Amino acid sequence: MSNPARHIRTVLQACYSTQEVAALCRIICCEMLGQSSVDYYLGKDIILSPNKEKELESILCRLCKFEPIQYIQGVVSFLGHSFHVAPGVLIPRPETEELVEEMLKEIAPGSRILDIGTGSGCIAVSLSKELPEAEVTAWDISAEALCIAEENNRQLRASVRFLRRDVLTYRPTDDDCFDVIVSNPPYITEAEKQDMERNVTDWEPSAALFVPDVDPLLFYRRIGELGRNMLAAGGKLYFEINRAFGEATAMMLREQGYTKVHVRKDISGNDRYVIAERGWK
Repeated sequence: MSNPARHIRTVLQACYSTQEVAALCRIICCEMLGQSSVDYYLGKDIILSPNKEKELESILCRLCKFEPIQYIQGVVSFLGHSFHVAPGVLIPRPETEELVEEMLKEIAPGSRILDIGTGSGCIAVSLSKELPEAEVTAWDISAEALCIAEENNRQLRASVRFLRRDVLTYRPTDDDCFDVIVSNPPYITEAEKQDMERNVTDWEPSAALFVPDVDPLLFYRRIGELGRNMLAAGGKLYFEINRAFGEATAMMLREQGYTKVHVRKDISGNDRYVIAERGWK
């Protein structure tokens, strides 16, 4: 096979849009098959070995089943670090990078930080890397997710402490005291599921994505309740949210007694983050 790019486009055009095919073609050729970006954009042919041809066919077969390219590659870049990902964890998004960047501007270097619903560990590990004096703890209900997060923690030489916790049933102890709680919990309603792409709904863990239509703030409410007990006075909550529920989330936190509650927009102009402070009472 002398022109894998043409072959990739031919195979994928039945499953993906023209824009998606172009993006996937570049990733496969340059990041997975080893073609230089210059040669790729110049349209130069490359000769694949029999093993590389088999690898390409496997990649295309998986893509035609709508498996995300990130799972096929096995890694995602997040704030300049490579995180291992697999179907047991959500694929980190750029919006979550924005949240961590905002946190790094605001929180003290030696903070006690809790990441609830850590998934791949991208938030907790990134904070631990950037704030080596901080004490970072991360929770998840999924044993599979915790294994992946712990692997990322080891590979990136961070110092996060991981615990298996169900946030909806956990009861705080006197040892639970934090300066910062951050969470990107499930926030997509079941009604929104029908408009989502198959590479999300068929592959990423549903338990990390969806909440009941009748209670879209389920996790935010519970984490807010825990924060009233586990945050030090003046401690802060950082949430990534469903853009449709920014003001509703903020109002709920105010009703729980939080102060300095702000809704912030992401780079696309959507309501995406809520930040709040625990009052001194």
